[in-house]
Amino acid sequence: LSSYLDSRLAERTSVHGVLMDIYGMGVLIQGDSGIGKSEIALELIKRGHRLVADDRVDIREIEKGFLIGSCESTLIKHLLEIRGLGIINVMTLFGTGAVRSDKRLQLNIHLETWNDQKQYDRIGLGNESKEILNSKIEKKTIPVRPGRNVAIIIESAAMNYRLNQMGINTAKDFTSRLAEEIKRNNMNNGVE
Repeated sequence: LSSYLDSRLAERTSVHGVLMDIYGMGVLIQGDSGIGKSEIALELIKRGHRLVADDRVDIREIEKGFLIGSCESTLIKHLLEIRGLGIINVMTLFGTGAVRSDKRLQLNIHLETWNDQKQYDRIGLGNESKEILNSKIEKKTIPVRPGRNVAIIIESAAMNYRLNQMGINTAKDFTSRLAEEIKRNNMNNGVE
């Protein structure tokens, strides 16, 4: 009973975006209107991932650091709006395995239009976070431009996030190896 009450009485909010279950992790995809969030979600569904909510993601904070996202509106549940195509029912088109009712939020992907003047993280050491209610989740900013397969980039971000949670951080390993290589080269060249 107390678990049910905690869930029902949890603090709530709604955000604009798409919530997907990617490799078992809740990934909240956000960005400006028209950047292609729903189209990317459609590509991810075709690749075997699940839609939780499109356009409006309802979030409740079960406890600090534990956010659950869902689509509480029966009007838009399981639907995707694809510009030029219209509204599609993901469950009808792809089956019940392509949707789920809720998912814990673990990663935020923020899509933005590619800006040549901006420096983007190229190694992966940047630590951005998104605060929702009283909880923070990791955030990755992905620049979008024609020709980039953003769905695959988001899949890779989700897998990399999972590796980081397991204690494997490729970016830190790379920088350590690079520092060792620089140190070794400096010693070989007589530089202290």
